[in-house]
Amino acid sequence: MRFGDQIVPDAGIYVQLGITALAVGLLFFLPANGRIMALETSHRRFHMNMKDVARAYAASHRADREGVFKLPSEFDSVRERIAFLRDHPDLADLEPSVLEVAAQMSHISRELAQTYSDGNVQRARDFLTARQQEIEDFNIRIEEAKAVVNDMRTWHTRVELEESVAEAQLARLLEELDEILPEILSEAPAQEDETADAPVAEPLPEHDAPAERPAAPAIAAARQAPDPRVVTLTAAQRAAE
Repeated sequence: MRFGDQIVPDAGIYVQLGITALAVGLLFFLPANGRIMALETSHRRFHMNMKDVARAYAASHRADREGVFKLPSEFDSVRERIAFLRDHPDLADLEPSVLEVAAQMSHISRELAQTYSDGNVQRARDFLTARQQEIEDFNIRIEEAKAVVNDMRTWHTRVELEESVAEAQLARLLEELDEILPEILSEAPAQEDETADAPVAEPLPEHDAPAERPAAPAIAAARQAPDPRVVTLTAAQRAAE
């Protein structure tokens, strides 16, 4: 065998020995690699089985929340769940061991399913909906009350303003009266003094009371009428002639 410009004697034997050593080494590594591949395959199958168990458990738990299972004892409850899972159309391809594990898990969580059953959840939702409606109605009433309070506050402010204006007008009138009353009060005593100084006529007795004076027209007519004695004397003088 030639390597460059040099000739290596017995090179074929060395190459064969190297290939043989490599093959022997591979024989030692292949079984370990096979065991590793088997473990990975079993692990992958285990994950697939857990997914199937989870799928079966979800179906059983959903039915338990709907109130499908009624038997109280553990044995009967597990059998009832297994029978339900076997008849389920989506779980027909699963193994019985998977269904059994899912049924046992569903029986263990039956209290959780009863607590959070569809009926309880629906009642809770209805209660929350009613509370929400009450809160909305309460907020509406609060808004109406706020509007009433604002109206009353505006009304109260307007009334106070009108009262202040009326009080100001009243104060102005009182000031004007204070200016006018001293003049009126100073004139009133003078008139009272004049009235007090005037003579007061005393009333006459009833038998000495003068006769009622005739009215002014009657007095004038009496003055214009001729004296009867003068009329008689004139008539006598005309008869003597």
